[in-house]
Amino acid sequence: MLVLTRREGECLRIGPEIRLTVVSIASGQVRIGVEAPDHVFVHREEVWQRLEEANREAAHAAAAMPSGDRSKGEKP
Repeated sequence: MLVLTRREGECLRIGPEIRLTVVSIASGQVRIGVEAPDHVFVHREEVWQRLEEANREAAHAAAAMPSGDRSKGEKP
């Protein structure tokens, strides 16, 4: 993991398309602004984990469906 120090108003680049800006630092919280193209998904870690879990559950449910039902997305 790369660890960097930034002050309010300073930025960090990830490749040519993503810019992170330290918007403010107060009361033990850091507000970060993210500029990224629409095709780049940006989520807080806890949201990403919930999405991943929901995707795993959906894949598991789809795998458990009889093969004829899977293509239609219908319930038996």
